Amino acid sequence: METFTESRQFVENPRYSKDRHDTLAALDLRMIDEPIVDIIDGFATLPHCFTVQSCYGHFLWAPEQDTYSLYPVPTKNTGCIRYRLAYIVFCIDNNPAGKAFCNSLAQIPALDPDYVQFGSAEWFWKRYVNSYALQVEPTRYKREDEALLEHAEALHVQQRRGLFFSKLRDLLETQLSEHKAG
Repeated sequence: METFTESRQFVENPRYSKDRHDTLAALDLRMIDEPIVDIIDGFATLPHCFTVQSCYGHFLWAPEQDTYSLYPVPTKNTGCIRYRLAYIVFCIDNNPAGKAFCNSLAQIPALDPDYVQFGSAEWFWKRYVNSYALQVEPTRYKREDEALLEHAEALHVQQRRGLFFSKLRDLLETQLSEHKAG
């Protein structure tokens, strides 16, 4: 599955309000990975964006391990670790607040450009124009939805994932403050 392409330019989206309404009406926070429920719930209150899809990211090293496991990378080297990428996809309204939000999202990869990417995904764009993805994944795997990592790199990715979601929480707080201020 292709999970990343270069970011695309905003286009008019007369369906934005309906898509946002329908997506939020179907949102079931129980289906969201627990560590990021607050992020998804918070962004849902902003009128200029909505979350299309997200994943906290999963590290798998044992054959019987649940593929949605939230366990951290073990401190002891267990060999190669399969990583299912952390990401969040937003559909953004083509208005000044939406464009400013998109510009803020585009700055997040500065955390570590070798491991954090901003762009679009063709299959999301076909359903929701003006959709943009942020993901945490080694650049060499940026077009895939999982990677096989050596233990040390998995620990690095885990650390970057934590910074990534912390940065999203900071952005959410800023966005909520700006929205309340009008």
